[in-house]
Amino acid sequence: MTFKSVIAGSARYLPILDWGRRYGRVELSGDLIAAVIVTVMLIPQSLAYALLAGLPAEVGLYASILPLVAYAVFGTSRALAVGPVAVVSLMTASALAPLGLQSVTEYVTAAGMLALLSGAMLLGMGFFRLGVVANFLSHPVIAGFITASGLLIAASQLKHILGVSVQGHSLPGLLSDLFAHLGETNPATLIIGLAALGFLFWVRKGMAAALQRHFGLSRHLAATLARIGPIFAVIGTTLVTWALDLQSWGVAVVGTVPTGLPPVGVPWEAWSLIPALAGPALLLSVIGYVESVSVAQTLAAKKKQRIDPNQELIALGAANMSSALSGGYPVTGGFARSVVNFDAGAETPAAGAFTAVGLLVAAMFLTPLLYFLPKATLAATIIVAVLSLVDLSILTRAWSYSRADFAAVFTTIALTLTAGVETGVASGVVVSLLLFVWKTSRPHVAEVGQVPGSQHFRNILRHHVLTDPHVLTLRIDESLYFANARRMEDMVVERVLRDRNTIRHVILMFSAVNEVDFSALESLEAINQRLRDLGVTLHLSEVKGPVMDRLKRSHFLQEMTGQVFLSQFEAFDHLRSRSAKTA
Repeated sequence: MTFKSVIAGSARYLPILDWGRRYGRVELSGDLIAAVIVTVMLIPQSLAYALLAGLPAEVGLYASILPLVAYAVFGTSRALAVGPVAVVSLMTASALAPLGLQSVTEYVTAAGMLALLSGAMLLGMGFFRLGVVANFLSHPVIAGFITASGLLIAASQLKHILGVSVQGHSLPGLLSDLFAHLGETNPATLIIGLAALGFLFWVRKGMAAALQRHFGLSRHLAATLARIGPIFAVIGTTLVTWALDLQSWGVAVVGTVPTGLPPVGVPWEAWSLIPALAGPALLLSVIGYVESVSVAQTLAAKKKQRIDPNQELIALGAANMSSALSGGYPVTGGFARSVVNFDAGAETPAAGAFTAVGLLVAAMFLTPLLYFLPKATLAATIIVAVLSLVDLSILTRAWSYSRADFAAVFTTIALTLTAGVETGVASGVVVSLLLFVWKTSRPHVAEVGQVPGSQHFRNILRHHVLTDPHVLTLRIDESLYFANARRMEDMVVERVLRDRNTIRHVILMFSAVNEVDFSALESLEAINQRLRDLGVTLHLSEVKGPVMDRLKRSHFLQEMTGQVFLSQFEAFDHLRSRSAKTA
């Protein structure tokens, strides 16, 4: 075994060994520029998302340092930026709220244990190559969950904009509490919050165009400045709060943020909470993985690159484990910061490692400057960020396309808003699976005939086709398994009984059948026997190889009264000729 083969084999689990060999001056330049921009963007975001999770602000910084380094070593995306995100922060708060924790220290330790469990689960899924687990979350469920989470997060932050205290956790509870305490609104906090909201909405919608129009900046530079707009809101409102002593007017500020390196250690104190955190950790792992891989695949496609979904499980697992060991909480790949990283010119995952260095410097030296940062500004940052995730049009689009998908979307949104994030997404998955079973339990069986002048066969109700009164062809448009086998059996026999005096042959066209389980095999045997009793011969056509292999391991083919034809045209032509000769 050569050294090169060892490196190639190791690169499968350590992608840094692959891109690191080709790392040069061009890559370094692009990564450093991207790191500076993302660092500036990530400082206010990480602080805000930590507060959303119910954690001290500095925990957001801690969760953004080592996870970026871990992803740089194990990740396969060149642009994905890992760290705290809104949805995962909300799920963290939801998971920890019922535990009855009494102190901030207990809360932080529990958040670390949640990250540790999530990381361990992701690593296990990665080593066993279980990326397919994410497929159980359908797009309607994910879209509905993210939309509902965005609304829930935005509503939860209104208390910071108004300067009131509320206790609700569901959307109705939050809005009810907000309305009840509306008279307690702090005017100074409201002004700060509305000013920050207005500025950030302008940053998102019009700042880039204004910079191009009034200052002649290039489109790329103007867009970059617009994306780091939140840092301007942070600086401006912090200076105003300090200069006017708005804290004495009741404006809540971040306060003292500890300076120094992130604490390193395993959160053993929360060991007893593992049974309570295991379920939320699994759900958080799957949701975080789906969100992260979706972003990574989208950005990779723009540069004709590829990511390895199973290796991404390992990378996210390592990122969460490192977050847990450095005083952080669960993390995943964020859409907004990854897009900024991509647009800023990130060439390799090293951009994330350089960003981690920038954040480490901020944690060690810059946190005293955040003392007068209003919590209303961080709330405004969260609201503007999450409202971009809200897409209520998914309801109308799902309704017009598929009532079943609409049911999954509506259930997910409604229960997430009223019963909580875990209940919402779990119910969405359950509804999706139940609807799948319901749809596949009602297989579409079409009677088909030959399109004149061709060897194609189409539904007799949709096309002008040739048929033979003695030969009935039924196309089975679904794999056959225990949930639909009996229904298919009844449909076939009922159709034959309608013309029992003329039908001599039945062809089951298996072109769409990918699987026949044991229950379906017994139904095929029952169909064969019932047709034999009626004097009708059963045939199969266009049976796929794996299905045929399975049927050959049974006695069905030996007991079947008819034949297996390679093509439907061959079957129809042969049986029609035979019927004509015996007529």
